[in-house]
Amino acid sequence: MSIHPQSVGFVKPRSIYFDEPLHLLSGKVLPAYELVVETYGTLNADASNAVLVCHALNASHHVAGEYVGQQRSTGWWDNMIGPGKPVDTNRFFVIGVNNLGSCFGSTGPMSLNPQTGKPYGADFPVVTVEDWVHTQARLADKLGIAQFAAVMGGSLGGMQALQWSLSYPQRVRHCVVVASTPKLSAQNIAFNEVARQAIVSDPDFHGGNYYAHGVVPKSGLRVARMLGHITYLSGNDMTEKFGRQLKGEDYTYSFGVDFRWKVTCVIKATNFLNTSMPIPMC
Repeated sequence: MSIHPQSVGFVKPRSIYFDEPLHLLSGKVLPAYELVVETYGTLNADASNAVLVCHALNASHHVAGEYVGQQRSTGWWDNMIGPGKPVDTNRFFVIGVNNLGSCFGSTGPMSLNPQTGKPYGADFPVVTVEDWVHTQARLADKLGIAQFAAVMGGSLGGMQALQWSLSYPQRVRHCVVVASTPKLSAQNIAFNEVARQAIVSDPDFHGGNYYAHGVVPKSGLRVARMLGHITYLSGNDMTEKFGRQLKGEDYTYSFGVDFRWKVTCVIKATNFLNTSMPIPMC
């Protein structure tokens, strides 16, 4: 497999263990936890060139580069990060971190609860943007980084960047917020509730303890992802990307799907489900 000269190349994530109890905003406490991270570039002598990239809801620590032997494994912000790119890894040491509670390796619902020896499932505590930022600050401490050159992210990642500027203003020289907001609108909350209901109403959800039953709520998640994808694009974007393109030569006048964009949404959801990763509890 050839690597583009502006790519950071093949990368490998690593887990970092924290044994100091984490007091969450909810009042709950995690006695210990792990965060999965990837880094790109080299940290300079005074640790002043570090950039933290915060991920959005469905992304992870895999921000740039590729994994050996895995096709289509390019990081989700690879066009932004690498030699000669906007976040130039010849200048900056870039950190991608997987949020606590995610399904991509950091401690979350699929992790073993030390009190029961079984996956946390629905017993995993609710985590907030503030909680994530506090864990990222601890990560910076472990890496010897007193201040970030920048904290950046889009969508939910942008919310974390904003929170950094509030919780640790002295530790951030620049805050880069892309397509984000300080809070959800009432309409956003409504859309999220419909998506949530699609998941919790799936018979395989089992009150959030589906790991114990050896199943995943695929049908509910599929509907939630279709709804989510619609909210990620404006009306103009939807028209430009999909339009009203018929699948066939004419309408079917049935309960089937006539337009291509609906099929695309289903395929995206299905591809997500076909990964080896457990379904996140979002």
